[in-house]
Amino acid sequence: MKSNKLILSSIIFMLSLSFVLAASVSSPEYFEGKWNVLIKGTPEGDATIPIRFETIDGKTTGYFLEEGATEEKKMSSATINGDVINTSFNISGYDVTLFLKKVDADNAKGDLLGMFDAEGTRVKEESK
Repeated sequence: MKSNKLILSSIIFMLSLSFVLAASVSSPEYFEGKWNVLIKGTPEGDATIPIRFETIDGKTTGYFLEEGATEEKKMSSATINGDVINTSFNISGYDVTLFLKKVDADNAKGDLLGMFDAEGTRVKEESK
């Protein structure tokens, strides 16, 4: 009888734990939309990169706008793990990686190439 209670208690505990873990993992929707990412302290000074993410059929794709360009370029990769996105792309002739972690509903922080601090701010769509 004690072993049945122990088994039942273990099953209930495992189910509860799985629901808690599932609720704590951010979905790709957090990163959806447009962001302005400020890169601090580059050799050319601070720079802002307009970035956009979209997720279709569970696959996240990133796009960015290079300074002076009028059309977005597609990132080489964009991978979301929990509340972190890792991207890689070629900008101004350099292959770079960008890491951003959720701070709150509209802000993320991370780094570019592991060397330069990056701060992402969600671009709010203006209501008409």
